[in-house]
This record gives sequence, structure tokens and C-alpha cells, in this order.
Amino acid sequence: MTDPLFTPPFPQPTRNKRTMLRRFFIGWHSWIHVLFEKSYTMKMGEVRGRGQLMYIANELPLVDRILKGGTEFPKHPELVKGLWPLIGNSVFSANGQDWEHQRAMVNPAFAHTALTKSMPMMVGAVDAFLDRIDGMDRRKAINIDPMMTHVAADIIFRTLFSQTLDSERSAIIHQAFGRFQRLSHSASMLDLYGLPNRWFARRSERPAQAIRNVFRPIVEERFTAFHAGETPAHKDILQSLIEARHPESGAHFTLRQVMDQVATIFLAGHETSASTMTWALYLLAECPHIQDRGRAEVMTVAGDAPLSAAMLKDMGAVRNIFRETLRLYPPLAFFPREVPCPMQMRDKNLEPGAMLVVAPWLTQRNEENWACPHSFDPDRFDDPANAEMARQAWFPFSRGPRVCVGAGFAQQEVMTVIAAVLRRYRLSVKSGFKPEPISRLTVRPRKGMMLRFEAIS
Repeated sequence: MTDPLFTPPFPQPTRNKRTMLRRFFIGWHSWIHVLFEKSYTMKMGEVRGRGQLMYIANELPLVDRILKGGTEFPKHPELVKGLWPLIGNSVFSANGQDWEHQRAMVNPAFAHTALTKSMPMMVGAVDAFLDRIDGMDRRKAINIDPMMTHVAADIIFRTLFSQTLDSERSAIIHQAFGRFQRLSHSASMLDLYGLPNRWFARRSERPAQAIRNVFRPIVEERFTAFHAGETPAHKDILQSLIEARHPESGAHFTLRQVMDQVATIFLAGHETSASTMTWALYLLAECPHIQDRGRAEVMTVAGDAPLSAAMLKDMGAVRNIFRETLRLYPPLAFFPREVPCPMQMRDKNLEPGAMLVVAPWLTQRNEENWACPHSFDPDRFDDPANAEMARQAWFPFSRGPRVCVGAGFAQQEVMTVIAAVLRRYRLSVKSGFKPEPISRLTVRPRKGMMLRFEAIS
């Protein structure tokens, strides 16, 4: 007898589209709560508001065209504006030739995320996380949401700066980013409805600076040392960014430009992974049979030996848990692009300047693409019948020229966390606890994630 599929929580869509006013009040807290039933199956949607015209492309050929179009469909100004206090003009927010030049300068830095090279840093950060769990009172449920921020931020801190991240700075990052998400989301919501947003936009600058101030002293010291001709003590991502040269002028990044790139890599390298780790451990806690199979695989492949990149390659069940988590809870639920010129998609004449949205949250939960689309079923990725959908209807890291260059890095660190936790603990959910996913900049549980950790004897 097969175990029934578990359907984790998500906002239950209403049958019909809500009024504009109702959408505003619901969307004030979370984008995904605004969706209605047809949102998940429509080919091409249109939403007209006071401040912004929005198109939502769900049909797979359209998704492919938009994402593979690269610079043809630039990042929408609303996205850039919302993230500007934190990441400025960086490889994530830039468009056109500016983006092409930045990408050429930044690409060499990612040699330091090579999987065999970064694995020891990941294992070190995960071991430190397990030690923190060991030292806690495990008779009570533990809120793993801030702890996942710590382990993910520690991993990227070690890779970026060749330093570990202490609990004090980790707490600053977790609290400040939560505050930044709330304020930035509110500012964007008001802007979309053509309402004044200056108060929220200005207030979002303070938590953004708090995050940047965590690594500002490290960047400033290393930047000054390099331009003074000193021999660098470390060859890491930060050093590669400091030494990078413009492909045409040969100029180095300025200090502000290095800070913007570091902030972007740090944000992309920890926040999205922390979200995935949190949801992955929750899903396993709800599904003991999948948890047991994953644990058996880890013990067969690795036993009690230190985890390695080669071991992870042989953990197909753990990899499928990672992929299915990202299908259900993509950290970035929506990819907003801009319509660059008059064009037609399906039966719609798109207006220049409008927002053109590709939504992993919708496409990856579309019943036309996946059977039981809202249920947790890692085995679906081993089904040959799903091979085409795995290529076309699964894109949490985007696709095309602007695909996330850290996708392999993220997979390795999340799989390392899953494997390490499974072989040391049996997970369960606090009695009566049910998380609520909310979507602002990333998809996170609204009130934390309360799990129990029982040591494997």
C-alpha cells in the first residue's frame, strides 16, 4: 500500500477574481494570497490597476520566450526600485549593455563557488548548525526559520569573505531582512496602485543599510589594501570582485560598485537558500516515509563519513526532495519583466512599459503541467512521463542568459543540510502547528517554522 500524498499549506485560491480594493488589502501582506483559481491555469492573464498594467504569462512557450529573451525583456523598474536600497546597480538589477559588462566582470568570481572547492565550507557551516541544535533544549519545538538564515548566510560568508558568521551578525541580518521585505513590499504595493509610497520606501533604507553594514568593514579593508598594492591574504569571491576589470575600459569596480555586487551575491546566496532549507525540512517533517527513505539513502551512500560533493551526486532521493521543494515553494514566486515595445502575445496587444510577469509559483503548480500539482511528491522527478515538464515547467532559478549562476551552489548546500540533518535527527512538526507561506521578496513562513528534532539513536 502506497502512502497518500501530503498537500502542504498554500493560500486557497478563491473561485473568482477579487475587486481591485480587495486585492489591495490582501496583497498588502502577500502577493500569492491575491491569486484566484483561474490564475493557476490561464495561458495569459491581464491585470489593470491605477498605477500599473500587468500581464502574467503562464503558457510554456511564452515563459520560454520571455526568459530566454534575456536583455530583450529587461528587469522591471518596480523590481529594481524595490531592491535598490539593498543591492543598488548590480548584476541582478542592471539591464542591457550595463548588465552584459557587469556579468562579464562578475563571472570569474564564481569560480570560487566550484562545488568541490566550496564543499568543505558548506560542511563546516552545517556542522556548526548541528552543534547549535545539539546544544538546545530539544524537548521543545525549535523555530528553524532564523537558524536556516544563519547556516545559509554562514556558507556564503565563508565563500565570499573567507570568514565564519557569528550569531550576533546573523541575527542582525535575519531581523533586518524581514523588516526590509515588509517595507519594500508595502512601497511596491502602493506604487502598483498609483499611491504615494515615499514613507515606506525611505524607511526600507535603514534595514538595508543594517545588512550592508555587516560586511562593509570587510569590503572596505580589503578594497583599500588591494589599491594600496598589498598582497591579498585570500583568493575568494570578494577578492575576485575587487580585482575584476571592465571588459572595454579595463577599470576596476569602485568601492560602491563592489558593495553593490557583494550585497547582491550575499542576498541571492543566502536568502533564497534559507527559504528552501526551511521548507524542505518542514516537508520532510510532515512525511516520515519520505524522511526514512532519504535517511536510508544518506546512510548507504555516506554512512558516518564527512559529506562530499561526490556523495551528493549519488543521492537521487535527496536531490528530488530539493527539486520538489523548489517546485512547491520557489523562493522567488514571480519574475517581473518590462514590455520593451508594442508586441502581441496570444490575443493581447502588450503596451510598452507594462509589467510582464513570469511566475514559477503558478506554472509549477499548474495541473496541466503536473499531476497533483499542490502535493509533495519527490518521486515525480523520477517518472519518465514528467521529463519534459521537468525541463519546461520547473524554473525556480529562471532560465536563459539571466539564469542564476549559483544554481549548482544552492543545490549542493541545501542537499548538504538535508543529508546532514536526516542522518542525525528524526524530524516532526510541533503539534497543532501549520505554517502559512507568504510571498514578498521571497516565500517565507509567516510566523516561523516550529519543528522537533529527535536524535537518531
